[in-house]
Amino acid sequence: MNRLIAAAALAGLTSTAAAAADLRICVEGAYPPFSETNAQGEVVGFDIDIANALCDEMGKSCEMVQTEWDGIIPALLERKCDAIVASMSITPDRQKVVDFTNKYYQTPARFIAEEDTDLSATPEGLSDAVVGVQRGTIHQDFMEGEFPNVELKLYGTQDEAYLDLQSGRLDAVMADSIAMDDGFLKTEAGEGYAFFGPGYSIPKYHGTGAGIAVRKGSDELESDLNAAIEAIREDGTYQKINAKYFDFDIYGG
Repeated sequence: MNRLIAAAALAGLTSTAAAAADLRICVEGAYPPFSETNAQGEVVGFDIDIANALCDEMGKSCEMVQTEWDGIIPALLERKCDAIVASMSITPDRQKVVDFTNKYYQTPARFIAEEDTDLSATPEGLSDAVVGVQRGTIHQDFMEGEFPNVELKLYGTQDEAYLDLQSGRLDAVMADSIAMDDGFLKTEAGEGYAFFGPGYSIPKYHGTGAGIAVRKGSDELESDLNAAIEAIREDGTYQKINAKYFDFDIYGG
């Protein structure tokens, strides 16, 4: 009996090992339309489709590992995943800790507030305002660097910031323009709110686009991912995913 149990256990381990994914990809699941959790509990969105397309191009099986934003780089460094596909901007500070592929898209950041706001996107125009941003993002860095005297509230997810904007606890929110347009302004919850001020793409804050983060020293994986990004752009796969979510080219100039 013990031999049968041992054999069964060994078979189970072998089966699990055989089924293990080639790559584990950290994703967020709380940043629509790039990454969100649907009613079935599945993580879906532009980032997820891009990750799956890259895995298919590389001939790799991939597992999406849903991870909160605050812990996503630590999860990579602790080897809970092999790469991050989570709309992470390529910035100098992050490059000290992780390596990045080339960008897979680039969009500007903007402010939103009530449609009839009298706020202006200047330090003086926001001097009495409370502005919300997602914690640990380029938008926090931007606000602290360019609007140091504004009262800043930090949130674990973008949705939490939207809720406080709706409740009146915030005067404005700063985030990625496309994420806010599709994830909030075009929804029922976003009625009565609008962008104000210009778009921002300042390299020292906003980086050079969103890339895929890998651990330092993962040169082969970085190279394979870069080749896959180029390949899906050349064969039209990228454009099909783009058209599923956006009516413009999100890749940027």
